[in-house]
Amino acid sequence: MKTLFVLRHAKSSWDRPDLPDFERPLAPRGRRAARAMADYMARESLRPDLVLCSSARRARETMEHLQAAWDFEVPVLMEREIYDFEARELERRLTRLDPDLDAVMVIGHNPTLQDLVLRLAGMGPAEVLSGVHAKFPTAALAVLTFEAPGNRFEAGTGNLSRFVRPRDL
Repeated sequence: MKTLFVLRHAKSSWDRPDLPDFERPLAPRGRRAARAMADYMARESLRPDLVLCSSARRARETMEHLQAAWDFEVPVLMEREIYDFEARELERRLTRLDPDLDAVMVIGHNPTLQDLVLRLAGMGPAEVLSGVHAKFPTAALAVLTFEAPGNRFEAGTGNLSRFVRPRDL
């Protein structure tokens, strides 16, 4: 079984409106939420084998907070394209990963991540699916599992087992 962790970057700061969107850092609330989500993942033994992360500053900083809280090392691929990807492009990127990986995490942006989760999720508890439909807030984590071998992260084949928002922690 494959697991896909989909994490939206934490809340970014708008203190400097002159900064390009790509360079916006995390806000204090975002740093707290990233740490809370990292703690939750560690407590629940949710461990990716690889992280695919947007290279936008707020996504990188979210990843740094995760790494600081985890008691394990995980390879991270920072990719500029994730900043611009649409859901179908991100889905195609996932299929090019090493098929021996059991758990992959993506850290990126909305609306792409919400669209990706809704596209991949073919099943899951109604309240979990409706939560993703309603809103995919900053620092929210969706967990999908896939039964197909290899990196078959295909539309409608995932089981959306969890959707955790910072306010839930």
